[in-house]
Order: sequence, then structure tokens, then C-alpha cells
Amino acid sequence: MRCDIAVIGAGPAGLAAAAAAAGRSVVVVDLAARPGGQYFRHPVDGQPTRGRRTFARLLSGARVLSGHRVYAIEPGKPHVLHLTGETRVLRADAVLIATGAYDRVLPFPGWDLPGVMTVGGAQSLLKGSRVLPGRRIVVAGSGPFLLPVAAGLATAGADVVGVFDRDCAAGFVRYPGVVARNPAKIVEAAGYLATLAHYRVPLHSKHSVVAAHGTDELVAVTVGRERIECDTLAVGNGFTPLIDLGIAIGCATRIRAGSLVLAVDARQRTSVPGVFAAGEVTGVGGAALAMVTGALAGRAMAGLPPTNRLLRARARHAEFAATLAKVWAAQDSPRLTDDTVVCRCEEVRYGAVRAAVAELGARDARAVKLLTRTGMGWCQGRTCGDAVSLLVSRLTGTEPEPGGMALRILAQPVTLGELSEEET
Repeated sequence: MRCDIAVIGAGPAGLAAAAAAAGRSVVVVDLAARPGGQYFRHPVDGQPTRGRRTFARLLSGARVLSGHRVYAIEPGKPHVLHLTGETRVLRADAVLIATGAYDRVLPFPGWDLPGVMTVGGAQSLLKGSRVLPGRRIVVAGSGPFLLPVAAGLATAGADVVGVFDRDCAAGFVRYPGVVARNPAKIVEAAGYLATLAHYRVPLHSKHSVVAAHGTDELVAVTVGRERIECDTLAVGNGFTPLIDLGIAIGCATRIRAGSLVLAVDARQRTSVPGVFAAGEVTGVGGAALAMVTGALAGRAMAGLPPTNRLLRARARHAEFAATLAKVWAAQDSPRLTDDTVVCRCEEVRYGAVRAAVAELGARDARAVKLLTRTGMGWCQGRTCGDAVSLLVSRLTGTEPEPGGMALRILAQPVTLGELSEEET
């Protein structure tokens, strides 16, 4: 298949880019069965639960290949994208990487029990399948994303025992100008707080879950020194940008708010000619910022100049995202016991990681990976990579290495059978 522009990711950034690239042939590739990403995720039997008009407008100009994974890109003229699915090869003059982000997982005692999940996982069950992950739920971690998840669960009928935030949203009082320039954000947050108040869900700041308890399933969690009975824990520690494709083709990176992201210029161009990036892969900032950066990238790929409106919106949303990162600083990994699982795929425990550093001389996450098999399982370090980096940093007294396991020749899992069937 041939097109002018290939967009990887059908979330807010990708769809906004497709809509902005007026007059060009655009193909949007996405792994999910339906476009929309997490923000516009909608149930199998209905429309998106939020932003229906925006979603319809963005989707109107896009040709979407759903259920396809881009596992490799060959940069050139044209760029060649290798896919799994009915279409195996896609050639495009310009490529946008808008693959979003996923929940950052930090291990703690009991985090691998059935009943413990990420806040993103809980939201996906609720928004995509109309399924409650449990009946008596604790929402904990750090960041503003705890609020909409807890509010959604409570509205759907769950008994949300409480929301426990390691930090404190009151830190926004130090940034009155940012608050004044983003009234819609404040109104949105107030709506979530009102919902929690309506369902009598307590919100606790400066509280952290330190352990989950149970044998075959979750039965309780410890918050500080208090034990709370529950059957589900939805925990959030921010997000990790999914930049595998960009790293694999040599895109320059940088550190933003403790995460490794793809570096872009004012037109959303990466360091690889003809390859652009937008949304969370350039820095986690929410759907509004993702749509603005996607629209700027779409116009650039179509040879159109940026508009002043988009430039002003990007600056405003980026400022708000940077303030969020200050209020909810990147979280360190909790204190662990030697028996705490760090890598679920390979069942590697913290004691093995500690021994690799103390006894075998490992100084970074990749060395620990080679010595312990951490990150060599099904997820290829996507779940445990950031956590191992933080743990090694703590053990060695060095700076964390975000994305230490992110370099992969193939950005997505692919079978030998799929490789053998690829078009030439």
C-alpha cells in the first residue's frame, strides 16, 4: 500500500494529525480494534463516552487500518513500514509516530496478586467493556489521573474505599498564573471532585500504598500503617511514553519530567528526515496537548504552515503539563523486600537485582537484564524497565536511566510466521 502520510497511532494526536493534513492521502495504523486511543475509548456496543463530536470530526478524514501493528520502519524515500495484519507493508513519504504512553508500573510487596492492576487497566475495563474490575476498590498512586478513574468507578457502582495520592494537588497554589490560563482544566478537576464527594469517596493526600495482601487474590492493602480490606487495587504512577519505534530508527531523545521522549523541533519533526512525532511520545501532557501537537504535525507533513492559534495552544498546554510534572514529581520505587517480584514475566525478585549490583558489579539496567533475565520475558521490559532503572539508581547512587531497556530491533512482538508471509 502507498500513501503520502502514514500515522502510527489512532489516539487524539494521530487522529488530529490526519484531520489537519488536508488534501493528502493519509493512512492511520492502530493496534486496537477501534480507533480513539485511551481517551476516546468507547464500549463495543456504543459511541465514545466523552468527546463524541470531537472524535467524529477527527475521524472523518482518516483511513484507519485497525488491528495492525507496526513492528519496524525502514527510513528512506519513501519510508517503508512493516506491519502485522492483512496489510503487511505500507510506503509513505512522511511518517508520524503518535503511539502514546502506557501506565508506569513500580513494584511493591504484593503488586503481582490478582486484583492489583493499573489505573489505566481499570479505566479500560470500565470504558471499553462496561465491566467493573471489582466491588470494593482502592485507588492509589500519584498524579491527576487518579481522579477521573475513581470518579468513573464510583459512578458505575463500585464501592471506592478511598483515593490515596502520594503527593498533594494543593501544590497548584504556587502557580496561580498557570491556573488562571487553564480554567477548563480546573473545571474538569472540580467535576471529578464533586463526583467523589457525591459518592462519599474520601481523598487522602500524602498517603502511599506500601503492600498488598493475599494468597491467591487480593484481600487487603496497607496504606501507611493502616490495613484496608478490598478486592481490587487500581494503582497509578504516571505514564511511560511508547517510543520504541522512534528509538529503533535512530530518532534523537531527551529527558522530560523523568521520562525518555522523542526530541522534536517547533514543527514536530524528529531528527530523522521525514519522520514526525506528536502526543505523549514527545512528553506526557494529556489529550488536549496531544491533539494540538498532532494538528501541528499534520500541517507540517502536508506542507502547510502552523497557525498562531495552534502555536499559542501548544505553549499553554505544555506549560500546564510542565506544572503537573512539578506538582506530581516522578515517583521513586517503594522500599522492597528481597522476595518482592520485580519482573513478573521471568519471576525475578528484588534480591536477585540487588545481588547483581552488589556482588556481580552491574551498574545499569541493561547489565542487570543480562545477569538476571529481568526484562527478557513477554513484555520485553516494557513493564519492569523503568522500575529496574530506578532500583539500580538507588543501589548504585547514580542517576536513573529512563528507557534503559527501550532499544529493540523489532518494536512490537511478531511471529516468524508473520515475518515469512510479508509482502516483498
